[in-house]
Amino acid sequence: SQIKAVEAAIDLEHTAFIVSSKSGSSLEPNILMAWFLQRLTEVVGAEKAVGQFIAITDPGTSLDRLATADRYLRVFHGEPDIGGRFSVLSNFGVVPAAISGIDCRRFLDDTLEMVAACETTRDLGDNPGVLLGGILGVAANAGRDKLTLVASPSLASMGAWLEQLVAESTGKVGKGIIPVDGESLASAADYGSDRVFVYLSLAGELDPDQDKAITQLEQAGEPVVRITLDDRYTLGQEFFRWEVATAVAGSIMGVNPFDQPDVEASKIEARKITDACEAGGSLPDEVPLAADSQLTLFADERNATELQGLAGEQTVAALLKAHFDRVKAGDYIALLAYLDRNTANTRQLQQLRDAVRQHGKIASCLGFGPRFLHSTGQAYKGGPNTGVFLQITATASEDLQVPGRGYTFGVVEAAQAQGDIDVLAERGRRVLRVHLGDEVAAGLEQLNRLLAV
Repeated sequence: SQIKAVEAAIDLEHTAFIVSSKSGSSLEPNILMAWFLQRLTEVVGAEKAVGQFIAITDPGTSLDRLATADRYLRVFHGEPDIGGRFSVLSNFGVVPAAISGIDCRRFLDDTLEMVAACETTRDLGDNPGVLLGGILGVAANAGRDKLTLVASPSLASMGAWLEQLVAESTGKVGKGIIPVDGESLASAADYGSDRVFVYLSLAGELDPDQDKAITQLEQAGEPVVRITLDDRYTLGQEFFRWEVATAVAGSIMGVNPFDQPDVEASKIEARKITDACEAGGSLPDEVPLAADSQLTLFADERNATELQGLAGEQTVAALLKAHFDRVKAGDYIALLAYLDRNTANTRQLQQLRDAVRQHGKIASCLGFGPRFLHSTGQAYKGGPNTGVFLQITATASEDLQVPGRGYTFGVVEAAQAQGDIDVLAERGRRVLRVHLGDEVAAGLEQLNRLLAV
């Protein structure tokens, strides 16, 4: 349904489509590209349609070869030595910025000021990237490993980028900084002792309630880092500062910030399922753990056995309570929502986050699948075993066939959700899936009612 919503919001005939993939083989951009190319071909014809597509990918990838052979409007190459999450100041970030009308010369010139400030020849005390990285790394080693991101309204989307940069870079070999983005602010009494707050603000854009809450946290002794941007064009400086800081934090924590050993695991499991479906098979059968009129619960054998022992009464309400009762001080809760990312669903899920924080001063993360698989998913699977996960799925409201494939977008999403939960279970994580069926709004309302008790 989200694909249809995007189509309804744009003028297909006068839209440029940017297909961005470092590896050139990632499933999501490729199947979305195929669908929009098919739709555009129906509207303007095949020859004109490919002329509205731009590819950004590393040299020699399958996307590079396809875009060249099909005569896309342009193919821009990335730098193979730069990892995806560190590539925002390369063609992967700068090309879309230029196309959207940003003055990239001014943007990059401003960014170079931070590059100079972070040179290795600078004294450490004057190096903004090293200072920030030092704070994050030392704090994480001391147990303050929940990086809580607070941003001015116009900078709110910065958190989504920082999630991937920080979680995928530091979350491995049983260690990690867990970025907490989009959580509502509360009083100091509502937080545990595992937080570091970073307040990103834009000069001249003051949110009085936000600023007051941050000041109260400082006065209560919570660690708060304030970063104020002069204007939007200095955003590139923050990209660079945070890239340096993340590398420094990883070094202090004793992890390699430049690999992502656990991201591929769920992709492999998802591909097994989609390949089986394309060969004429179907999605794996599952036996529910419990069900009521709105919600159905599923769990792997180990989690199911543990929850059944803890719950006593084998109802949805009792099993959900038992699942969240497994949270301990210093843990976090992650809501893994394979749902449409719309205003209504986000509001209901944010209410769930507020409920779990009130329950025990616990940090929470909210990720919409499959996006988070390439960001916080690395930390969930390879980081510390301090996460308690609730995967939330629903029946596809309006399924679409993937062009040239023997399965639908709904099957792809279900396969990714199944691959995700299988790997979490294999890594010994505390995980439970709740399926909302066809009535997403009613299911989320019921979930909120049960967790508010």
